[in-house]
Amino acid sequence: MKIAIFGATGRVGSRVTQFALAEGHEVQALVRNKEEAKRVIGKAVLIEGDATNKESIEQTLQGCDLVFSALSTDKTFTLSQATPLIIDGMNEHGINRIITVGTAGILNSRFEKDKYRFQSGESKRRSTFAAEEHAKVYTLLVKSTLDWVILCPTYLPDGESKGLVRHEEIFLPLDGKKITVEDTALFAFKELINPGYQNTRVGLSY
Repeated sequence: MKIAIFGATGRVGSRVTQFALAEGHEVQALVRNKEEAKRVIGKAVLIEGDATNKESIEQTLQGCDLVFSALSTDKTFTLSQATPLIIDGMNEHGINRIITVGTAGILNSRFEKDKYRFQSGESKRRSTFAAEEHAKVYTLLVKSTLDWVILCPTYLPDGESKGLVRHEEIFLPLDGKKITVEDTALFAFKELINPGYQNTRVGLSY
């Protein structure tokens, strides 16, 4: 299987890339700097470019079967600008399934009807910029015809796999406090290769 990966040098994206390569899948990754990326994901086919550039997106998607995106907001509008280009490119190339990493902030509030968690008292974050960007991605995917899943981990520290990941559709698992990057990446890779969800948001935590 050939997988297009966006955000492949980030914490979650690099581990998903490494899992895919270790399992014998081909990876085509869009990166900003090839030389730096080689040190992290050297065995992947590296496309140097910009996630907000249509040609870069097109080149990355060429010949791929699946798409994984771990693009972050990084205090910019890159995420909401890149997503429409990825969706359009997938449609043009006949690629149907995409897994993205979002934030627990765009899951539904358990206690305040018709609100995202970031809009409710469940969120402790002062800035909502990242959640608002991820909410735009959710809206775009809902309007698309793609087979999509947004994985929404809560607090995401580095660390080894602890296993026993809890996952719940639309909501964050009750009393979920954190999940490591490693377990998030493992769950994402498994969901990419062996689908368990379709057209939904999935909360992840221990």
